Amino acid sequence: MKVSPDARPERWLASLALIIISVISLGNVVTRYVTGGSLAFTEEFSVFLLVVVTFAGASVALRRNGHIRIGLLERALPNGPRKALIVLQWLCGVTVLGLVTWFGAKLTWEEYHWQSLSPGIGLPQWWYIIWLPLLSGAMLIRQTQQTWDRLTGRLTDEP
Repeated sequence: MKVSPDARPERWLASLALIIISVISLGNVVTRYVTGGSLAFTEEFSVFLLVVVTFAGASVALRRNGHIRIGLLERALPNGPRKALIVLQWLCGVTVLGLVTWFGAKLTWEEYHWQSLSPGIGLPQWWYIIWLPLLSGAMLIRQTQQTWDRLTGRLTDEP
């Protein structure tokens, strides 16, 4: 029996972010209903946490081979060219994720250096942005793990 690969830290992070979004959104609704006003921080935190959920969830999907792709060409090719295609897919993914990680880290450093504050509640902007290079780096690692598992036959091409 093959065990399905997992990305437990990203799964926990995405779950925690989703729980926090739910709690602060519910708190905002109740506050608005009771007082007629709303909590100022909820939108800023919700948007930030939705980005965390998106990247962490994408990392989990990469590790579990759950991303949507068209496998018609892969299934039609013999083993050698099929593996070359998998490596090409990996190279494309690593290139994009590497660029996102690099430029995300560069942006985080600039926001830290210039001490930029968030427009809503005035927190340091880099607190929000640092998750971009961290989670795209995690996706890069998960992409590599998934590709290795596909090449070695530990993971089937069908999710």
